[in-house]
Amino acid sequence: MSEYTEDQVQQLVKTSHEMKKMSYCPYSNFPVGAALLTADGTVFTGCNVENASYGLAICAERTAIVKAVSEGHRKFKAIAIASDLKDGVIVPCGACRQFLVEFGVDWDVCMTKPDMTYEVKKTKELLPWCFVPTDLQRERLPSRSNAGHS
Repeated sequence: MSEYTEDQVQQLVKTSHEMKKMSYCPYSNFPVGAALLTADGTVFTGCNVENASYGLAICAERTAIVKAVSEGHRKFKAIAIASDLKDGVIVPCGACRQFLVEFGVDWDVCMTKPDMTYEVKKTKELLPWCFVPTDLQRERLPSRSNAGHS
């Protein structure tokens, strides 16, 4: 059972599509929008922002999450993402999948089509065998000495 209403998800989908208009994508011409629902019901939006140094681009999903985190939010219920792909839903890139699971493996990703239909997957379904914050607390072998290395 989801922790949000059908009306909330429909609004997220609509908002994610509206956010495509805010995209700055002069290199790929591939606008992406996102709308993120926090645990308290606040919605944060995002769009992709490209850069001439391609590796510095930031995706819509990460933009929305960074905005939410910068305002003190850490728990999320769902995110909707939108693009102009005619066939099939838009899916998060690998970096975004890792970014999503940083904030939990059991919240929803609504991947949309331009006709406002969507498919929902849990974050853990998009990145099985993911590396999450609790992995940093797992037992490890003793640290090796760097003797002989400067």
